Amino acid sequence: MDRLVYIASATAARLETAQAVAANNLANASTVGFKADLMASRAALLRGDGFASRLYAPVTGLGMDHGAGAVQNTGRALDVAIEGAGALAVQANDGAEAYTRAGNLRVSAGGLLETANGLPVLGDGGPLLIPPHQSLHIGKDGTVTVVPDGQGPEALVTVGRIKLVNPPPDSLVKGADGTLRMPDGAPLPADAAVTLAAGALESSNVSAVGAMVQMIETSRQYELQVRLMQTAERADQASARLLSVGG
Repeated sequence: MDRLVYIASATAARLETAQAVAANNLANASTVGFKADLMASRAALLRGDGFASRLYAPVTGLGMDHGAGAVQNTGRALDVAIEGAGALAVQANDGAEAYTRAGNLRVSAGGLLETANGLPVLGDGGPLLIPPHQSLHIGKDGTVTVVPDGQGPEALVTVGRIKLVNPPPDSLVKGADGTLRMPDGAPLPADAAVTLAAGALESSNVSAVGAMVQMIETSRQYELQVRLMQTAERADQASARLLSVGG
């Protein structure tokens, strides 16, 4: 019976992880630019002393769904959406270069162009500093221009150009802060072919209905594993009673 208990308990542990992944996806169904997390696991023999007769379910990979979310027009000057493949370059909290498709940008009190969660947006020479202005425009190629305070529309000033990159989607990994990075942490070169749609945002690619269905299915599978462990316990108790009677 210990084999049944071990398999059921190992499976239940993995289902708990799968439930946490589904719950996180559902919680981010309305997060701009969010990419759904994916988890893969498989059955494997437990190696050790003696014959390998016990199975467990190790996690073989944590990835993400690289599919694009729907693009929604907002009309806001600081909202941008990546057209097709690509990403915005930002400076992560650890100082490293990271990437995101969340284009709901803002200008900080200090004048830095940053993401909604406070990460500086990178240009060709580092974080983009926006001077005091009365209007701001982000071009299709990522060029940021402003009309300075007290100036007319003819006094258009180019502040810089947002660094846009286009790595192979499968080469990126998601960090704990939600940004995308290269596995080795190396920065990517800018790609002039990547373009932006101004006044628009890419929504999360999470299907709220799909995530909810996954949570329900995972919960039912977990309950099944618990019932298997309970069945094994009852069978073990019945065997013990038979042995005591026979003795």
